[in-house]
Amino acid sequence: MSASPFPGVRLSRYSYLVSLLPDQIVSDLGLRLTLRSRSVSSYTPLERDGVHTGLLVGGSGTAASFRALTGSDSEYVRWQDFYAAMALVAQAVAPTMLEPLPDRAALRDLVTSAAGQDAWRWVFEQPLAQTLEEVFTDDAVRGVVATDGLIGTHTSLADPDLAANRCFLYHVIGNGTGDWRVPVGGMGAVTGELARVAREAGADLRTNAEVVGIAADGTTAEVTYHHSDTEVTVAAHHVFSGVAPAVLDRLLGRPARPSAPGAQLKMNLLLDRLPRLRSGVRPEDAFAGTFHLDETYTDLETAYRESAEGRPPTRPPGEMYCHTLTDRSIVDSPTAHTLTLFGLHAPDTLFDTPGTQDVLVSRYLEGLNRYLLDPIESCLATVDGAPCLEARDPRDLEAELAMPRGNIFHGPLTWPYGTAWGVETDIPNVLRCASSTQRGGGVSGIGGHNAAMSLLRPAAADGRLAG
Repeated sequence: MSASPFPGVRLSRYSYLVSLLPDQIVSDLGLRLTLRSRSVSSYTPLERDGVHTGLLVGGSGTAASFRALTGSDSEYVRWQDFYAAMALVAQAVAPTMLEPLPDRAALRDLVTSAAGQDAWRWVFEQPLAQTLEEVFTDDAVRGVVATDGLIGTHTSLADPDLAANRCFLYHVIGNGTGDWRVPVGGMGAVTGELARVAREAGADLRTNAEVVGIAADGTTAEVTYHHSDTEVTVAAHHVFSGVAPAVLDRLLGRPARPSAPGAQLKMNLLLDRLPRLRSGVRPEDAFAGTFHLDETYTDLETAYRESAEGRPPTRPPGEMYCHTLTDRSIVDSPTAHTLTLFGLHAPDTLFDTPGTQDVLVSRYLEGLNRYLLDPIESCLATVDGAPCLEARDPRDLEAELAMPRGNIFHGPLTWPYGTAWGVETDIPNVLRCASSTQRGGGVSGIGGHNAAMSLLRPAAADGRLAG
């Protein structure tokens, strides 16, 4: 996860921000981490009636930006009211993430007591599209809110399955604030600290070791792996699995269950300088937070329909992050900048057609250049004459990280209610960790924590919250 895409850059090829990692886990493990908040929440460039403009969220200019875009203060008031309610939802749900799962009635009581019935309905009961159309009036504002429901999730905002709602929930509840922070030193600082405390606690970490088989009967277990051209089998009382369910099936000698599609294109860029924008907003502000590219409500639904029909979106939506505006330590050059794009609605099936990745990369660059005075290609750094731009699609994630179909969540995200800890399998001494758990997904540590607690605090499950 912490492999660097370019020489001299300490930027993870795949992970980028931290939101769901609870402060309690950082404290319990004694992790020496600095997670820094960004100076701006987001910027959305727009062209309306031939005029380049945009919406800047974060800081003292937010109200004025809403007013300039929409012509009144009404939409900003709606924005404030909605996110005040989401903050209360986060404060209610976040403390339950490191405890046995509450049942649905108990979680509903927590949320409605804190944030009201409307907040519960907006997130847990009706499609996100219905919520957006009920609460907001501006197409761009609706889109900014909607993107949190579509990260790595290929769905319509109107789908009654509420997949977008579940994705949205996990993007706004992290640590009770929903704040997405930059790990100082890059994502490698997070993995490095986890390795340090594990070793100090007596763990024997084996890298470059591929697990090839698991045998478990509910009481005893054996894990077989390849390391340095040697096959090694170790005995264990319990096995914690951080792989996708289909991979675990294969390791257990079972037929692999179907995998849900991944749906993203990741692009990493290294720039000599930040490009200027046609809207006139300073690039240091536009790129300091999340830069929303072609992510209006209409853009998002159009891109979903096109991709669901098997066509690369004409205007592919994505969001960009410039980590160097928050943490200069991740690059050796004092003037270079990193730029990361996370593209939406790029299901793995699109890449059955050769050349799809190149098509999408080209369309993303064209889309970005619509809003720039300086073409992004003119800002790219080079190494040995080659421009510093790389792309990874779902097929690359499957090949490089063993994530079936490139699904970054290992499967559909689930609601944070149910029974026990949400880490159990049908074999009592084989437990799930990481993204495949009931409350998995993202850089959080929650799955591993809850798997450990299911052994250390087995009696706690009997006292879980119940309605």
